Amino acid sequence: MVATANSLVTAICTDLQLWTLLLLAAVTSLFLADFLKNRRPKNYPPGPWRLPFVGNLLQLDLDKSHLVMQQFVKKYGNIISMDIGNIHSVIITGLPLIKEVFTHMEQKFLKRPITPIRERVFNNNGLIMSNGQTWREQRRFALMTLRNFGLGKKSLEQCIREEAQHLVEAIAEEGGQPFDPQFNINSAVSNVICSLTFGERFAYEDEQFQELLRLLDEATCLEASMICQLYNVFPSIFKYLPGPHQRVFRNWGRLRLFVSHMMDSHRKDWNPIEPRDFIDAFLTEMTKYPDKTTSFNEENLICSTLDLFFAGTETTSHTLRWALLYMALYPEVQEKVQAEIDEVIGQKRQPSTDDRESMPYSNAVIHEVQRMGNIVPLNVPREVTTDITLAGFHLPKGTMILTNLTALHRDPKVWATPDTFNPKHFLENGQFKKRESFLPFSMGKRACLGEQLARSELFIFFTALMQQFTFKPPINEKLSTKFRMGLTLSPVSHRICAVPRQRCWRRNEKEEKEGHAL
Repeated sequence: MVATANSLVTAICTDLQLWTLLLLAAVTSLFLADFLKNRRPKNYPPGPWRLPFVGNLLQLDLDKSHLVMQQFVKKYGNIISMDIGNIHSVIITGLPLIKEVFTHMEQKFLKRPITPIRERVFNNNGLIMSNGQTWREQRRFALMTLRNFGLGKKSLEQCIREEAQHLVEAIAEEGGQPFDPQFNINSAVSNVICSLTFGERFAYEDEQFQELLRLLDEATCLEASMICQLYNVFPSIFKYLPGPHQRVFRNWGRLRLFVSHMMDSHRKDWNPIEPRDFIDAFLTEMTKYPDKTTSFNEENLICSTLDLFFAGTETTSHTLRWALLYMALYPEVQEKVQAEIDEVIGQKRQPSTDDRESMPYSNAVIHEVQRMGNIVPLNVPREVTTDITLAGFHLPKGTMILTNLTALHRDPKVWATPDTFNPKHFLENGQFKKRESFLPFSMGKRACLGEQLARSELFIFFTALMQQFTFKPPINEKLSTKFRMGLTLSPVSHRICAVPRQRCWRRNEKEEKEGHAL
């Protein structure tokens, strides 16, 4: 009996040893395969030591990854390598290198890298992350369509000015009491792009509209989280696991469904000869290619519309929130802006983009907000399309390129007070001064296609709010410039007070009309 038990134990131990050896061999093989696959080629840019599978991911604090990277830049130089999970990436720093990549060598950097999350949500469709023929067709069409619907014209500016009225009136209802400006600002900015894409604006209290903005904000914030980055490394595993990545997919799914319903609604009274908005124009374009040899299909309509909705909402609204925050933190700057507004515009008419040339200080403040706000700190990534040599280093095909806009916008060799809010950075002898080292919209063929729209919105919304209100910190509450990291960088939630300076234009205009009628 005892002998039988001993034999059984011996057999189990032997089996365990065998399984241990097999497991060890399997793990060793995986690590060896990862090492051989991902070892750096000869003359590759220097960078920190990486771990198998996850690369340098665990060395980055994803809540402030753009700041952590600056430490590596100081150690390794202006062109460094880091592996974001299993994605080989190179971070380039300094204007000379950035210009080299986005001007002289841009044909080799036009591609966007597609992560598993992006592939699952957009699959090379839309405007931002698409490539090749799809990107060329969609960008060309979007630019043409936006121009047809008023981009750069007074018709679209009037739409922005009307939305500025709604925003001023909504903030006036707060009665100077502390409130979180995110709700009203997101609604106002998003309504401009909604007018272009959907052909209508939404009431700020519209529940469906607010749900769309919430879904977008949550998805873009969660997509930068550690779990979502791990999904990009191990998609075949994480797709079965619960977590924030699943919420990202659900949110984008619901956003896609909304656009799909809008598309179906447009079809009911669609007139191909007289398109009302981007969706109508896209539906008309689809009829020109019945053989489906182009990217003009329903999937690209949904994805391009979502890209416009995202890009036309997130970046400009975050910049405006930073603007109000900085005005409350720097009251002396706010006073100078208001003095310029009172002198140039007065108090009885709305601001217009025609006023911008006569308002160098306000223009400088907006640019300084963009510099300090740093909305897209590492730019939208690019990918090398063929083996190249950059600054003497070898970059293999498929390498992801990140542009260090954080370092560019905080370079002590360029900016007098790089870490301090200072509108004088954009002034010279009292006049507005353009700065070459200022690239919030990127540069080259894949630069932000909505730059002109964003500039108009920022000027009109900002000057309209400064004309009507003085922004202050709530009593016994301290404001800070802490940020929340997502696909874009935004202020953390905060409250602010908007103290009215005068009555809003709409009320003044009504009173003037009534006075003339009498």
